[in-house]
Amino acid sequence: MEIEKLGHVVLKVRDLKQSERFYEGILGLPVAARMDRPPMTFFTLGNHHDFAIVEVGANGPDPAPNSPGLFHAAFKIGNCTDELREAKVQLESAGVAILGISDHTVSQSLYIADPDGNAIEIYVDTSDVWRTNPQAVATIAPLGL
Repeated sequence: MEIEKLGHVVLKVRDLKQSERFYEGILGLPVAARMDRPPMTFFTLGNHHDFAIVEVGANGPDPAPNSPGLFHAAFKIGNCTDELREAKVQLESAGVAILGISDHTVSQSLYIADPDGNAIEIYVDTSDVWRTNPQAVATIAPLGL
């Protein structure tokens, strides 16, 4: 077996409609399909679906901070800092708190949370230095926007 690429990510959410408003309405992910059982929404970025959310119900507990599981999902929005700066303004205007802003050498990122606290990274690629220096991916520094 040889894996070609990451196919999709599915996040568990408490309220499907509220999360759909966040992912479609604020982040702009186009809805590809919906399913009733289990309640799911599938989003596309060019594939049949690239990202999905599944409802677990209002009483779904928060995972412990040190529990295994997904750390964050990341969405690329462009290739320059100006695009990231614009996204920051749009997110803040929509009432989304910016939890972190980082320079990763190869990319620059905003960190936010969805309505259930799932961590989301919004990023722009800013360098292809990783092609000759793969270790550059493992860098992090503060970024002022």
